Amino acid sequence: MELRALPIDGLVEIIPARFGDERGFFSETYSRRRLADAGIDIDWVQDNHSLSAEAGVLRGLHYQIAPFAQDKLIRVLRGAIFDVAVDLRRDSPSFGKWASCILSAAAWNQLLVPRGFAHGFLTLEPGVEVSYKVSAPYAPTAEGAIRWDDPDIAIDWPLAGKTPILSAKDAVAPAFAALPADLAFDVKDAR
Repeated sequence: MELRALPIDGLVEIIPARFGDERGFFSETYSRRRLADAGIDIDWVQDNHSLSAEAGVLRGLHYQIAPFAQDKLIRVLRGAIFDVAVDLRRDSPSFGKWASCILSAAAWNQLLVPRGFAHGFLTLEPGVEVSYKVSAPYAPTAEGAIRWDDPDIAIDWPLAGKTPILSAKDAVAPAFAALPADLAFDVKDAR
């Protein structure tokens, strides 16, 4: 298993080893022990799976606050996505900055997005299936979102001039400037 740090502290691309022969391949896509040995010790509580039928589906930018703030481990089972994380940790030197990674079934890579980030992705081809682990269950009372096209964040989505396919909720997500000042991502921070 190879780990590569992205430009923002906490974001890690993970590439599991894959062993193949004439029958196909085998891969250990998750190992709590191997990740803990690398300093990533997260108690995953739920696996989620999404299918996006068309290229150009944009999901995000979503986050949850404490006590339901989520770490996420994202991987693509079929197709490819442009995956983005925006740092929402006010005490971070990269607050409001974003980093991206192309995740694909072919590259066999994953992205670890720790709590304190907004997360979203754009499908790059039709029939994309994404699977991700989360460290807290979905909680509607703790969820938040930021506009995908917010000019203060200025994510360079690979849309080639096309309009993305959005959910009704994502289409009306608030601006980054409207982010509450008191967001808490750790249980100890929640008041």
